[in-house]
Amino acid sequence: MSDLAPPTAAHRFRAPTEEAPWLRRLLILGTVAVLALLLFAPLFVVFAEALAKGPMAALAALATPDAASAVRLTLTVTALALPLNILFGLAAAWAITKFDFPGKALLITLIDLPFSVSPVVAGLCLVLLLGAHSSLGGYLVASGFPVIFALPGLVLATTFITFPFIAREIIPVMIEQGRAEEEAALTLGAGGWRVFRTVTLPNIRWALLYGVLLANARAMGEFGAVAVVSGRIRGQTATMPITIEMNYNEYLTIAAFSMAALLSVLALVTLGVKILLEWKHADQLAAHHRRQGV
Repeated sequence: MSDLAPPTAAHRFRAPTEEAPWLRRLLILGTVAVLALLLFAPLFVVFAEALAKGPMAALAALATPDAASAVRLTLTVTALALPLNILFGLAAAWAITKFDFPGKALLITLIDLPFSVSPVVAGLCLVLLLGAHSSLGGYLVASGFPVIFALPGLVLATTFITFPFIAREIIPVMIEQGRAEEEAALTLGAGGWRVFRTVTLPNIRWALLYGVLLANARAMGEFGAVAVVSGRIRGQTATMPITIEMNYNEYLTIAAFSMAALLSVLALVTLGVKILLEWKHADQLAAHHRRQGV
């Protein structure tokens, strides 16, 4: 008789995630190395260059009128584009998840259009449609309401680039939520607005917040489409990314990297808020499961 015992079920079958320890360590080290090369190293260089002549020089570069104007313009464009994205995202998600209609698949595809179209092409389309040499754009300029090379053009370009983020965060949650709760509320006599405010919105609030944060980060960092429609006018239509490029091309290294560092800080703050919301959401979900006895 053989001294070897027959293999048990645990030896014959192994879960896909039960990899060898050396392989897990190799994957973790590879991931950390890629993050260090593509994320942490550029951030370190940006802050190192910004502080190369000391923090006072960086602060002085950010205190110039052109830099202050770029910061105000970026925050203004973002503040105007986000409400438009919220309205569009909610309307698109509601239509897609609550109704069946011809062209529904086409609408879902069109929502993803800004992900596949170059931002420069999007900006060029806005120029051709609303520029001073077009019929509509010429009429608006003659009426004293220019769009291209003005604030409205920046808002339109930013809104186009960022509108998929909120809709794409909300749609999967609303599909999982289904229609049963809204239909029950309507059966009990609630109106459409009350159903949305008391039933739908509480169920999608976390997805909505995530989408807003992602759209906010993308709006502040947008360059391609905004660069085309802005005209790059210092103190008027130059946002933070455009100002960074202009300063760098003019060999104003401290000014360029100081603005880049500020933009990085805003992005990191947005990421931190997202992480805090995820932790809070996870805690509330765990508490809900405990109350339900799950």
